[in-house]
Amino acid sequence: MLLPNILLTGTPGVGKTTLGKELASRSGLKYINVGDLAQEGQLYDGYDEEYDCPILDEDRVVDELENQMSEGGVIVDYHGCDFFPERWFHIVFVLQADNSVLYKRLETRGYNEKKLKDNIQCEIFQVLYEEALASYKEEIVHQLPSNKPEDLEDNINQILKWIEQWVKDHSS
Repeated sequence: MLLPNILLTGTPGVGKTTLGKELASRSGLKYINVGDLAQEGQLYDGYDEEYDCPILDEDRVVDELENQMSEGGVIVDYHGCDFFPERWFHIVFVLQADNSVLYKRLETRGYNEKKLKDNIQCEIFQVLYEEALASYKEEIVHQLPSNKPEDLEDNINQILKWIEQWVKDHSS
């Protein structure tokens, strides 16, 4: 059976991982957190002192994912999206959170002041939504609110309905 590939993107702290894991367990699709994948395979190209984090080697990540993506049925979770091949995804969801909600979530993670401020600004200016629109066809890019537990449940149900319809439309 043909299954769709889904991209979950958005500023760190908006709930991509929570949504992705829950969606995978309910849909049977495979969940891949790009940050975890990079850590496991050491898919890095240096270290960013300013943000105190490794720099992702995007080409190696794409190489690592290519086979799984061509098989289909994958949920990819990452805060960037402009380096993935456009052909990989059937739908892109950009999760968004209110600044006050996001600030608390990132503060809990122990982000330094610069990282906090930059990520909040990223959310205010909808940087990742704009990046998604620039990288994929507009009709497959959708924004989802991610502020409270009810949003999570609504988003899961909405995406499960979409998957079901996609499967129906693509079965011969």
